[in-house]
Amino acid sequence: MKVAVLAPVAWRTPPRHYGPWEQIASNIAEGLLKLGVDVTLFATGDSIASGKLDAVCTRGYEEDRSQDAKVLECLHISNLMEKAGQFDIIHNNFDFLPLTYSGLIKTPVITTIHGFSSPQIIPVYKKYNKTGYYVAISNADRSPELDYIATVYNGLNTGDFEFYENSDDYLLYFGRIHPNKGTAEAIQIARKSKRRLLIAGIVQDEGYYREKVEPYLSADIEYVGHAGPDRRKQLLGNAAALLHPICFDEPFGMSVAEAMLCGTPVIAFNRGSMPELIKDKETGYLVNTIDEAVEAVSQLNHINRIACYHWADSRFSSDKMVADYLNLYKKILL
Repeated sequence: MKVAVLAPVAWRTPPRHYGPWEQIASNIAEGLLKLGVDVTLFATGDSIASGKLDAVCTRGYEEDRSQDAKVLECLHISNLMEKAGQFDIIHNNFDFLPLTYSGLIKTPVITTIHGFSSPQIIPVYKKYNKTGYYVAISNADRSPELDYIATVYNGLNTGDFEFYENSDDYLLYFGRIHPNKGTAEAIQIARKSKRRLLIAGIVQDEGYYREKVEPYLSADIEYVGHAGPDRRKQLLGNAAALLHPICFDEPFGMSVAEAMLCGTPVIAFNRGSMPELIKDKETGYLVNTIDEAVEAVSQLNHINRIACYHWADSRFSSDKMVADYLNLYKKILL
């Protein structure tokens, strides 16, 4: 079986920091390769791939702003589609745009829908509903207007994480600094709990950071910047809990699974995929308000950290994800 894995070209695959779609594309490609599948990863030229890499650009447009994003995307996607006949199946991790080529090629295209940036993109998915193969990353993120062949949860390389039996007493916010992700709410939860909070992640909304985050920084509320893989593991593993007070219906939530792989429970607002990721009162707490989150902080001693690890390892490993996708490929190619 020859598989083409299409990643975005905003960031390197896997990403240096932010880039969840690129990370999953990398995990899929590397996992398939371990199973003996002939894989070509279509990504940026500086991407890290154990197998074949095909690229039209050296760096992603978010890392080299001299490039035009749309031009790069068109060159990147067309590069794969013009070679479609070389593959048995194409695994699209690049949203809706590649679908517009799918009616012009014979190679089947399976698309992992990593969330909907807007309801306005759904008509493209609807157009190819009967000829495409759609996979959701959570049941919560399924559109009632689309047909799906499966839900496959995002899978993480469990070897990149480490179980921490004992934790420090700080709370952690880990993710983009953006209103949707609830950085300001995490600060309120920590202050009301009288607990130290570490904030890690890229600033995606400068105005929000200046208005809602920066004024509250202190010895107890600390912004530690972007955290690479080694520091990420330490921050997550040593935290008493990850605060995830999202203000939108999140399709998945990588940091939630990452925290639990380190044994760290998660306190999250009960929206989107959170009930699928968190076993309430066993691997964390699903709450609806800041005050409920504060109460959950006081109950953290009831959570067994090894239970968090086992739950995440059984459901959100790269090995499980890749096995699920390989079964789907075989089903499509029958």
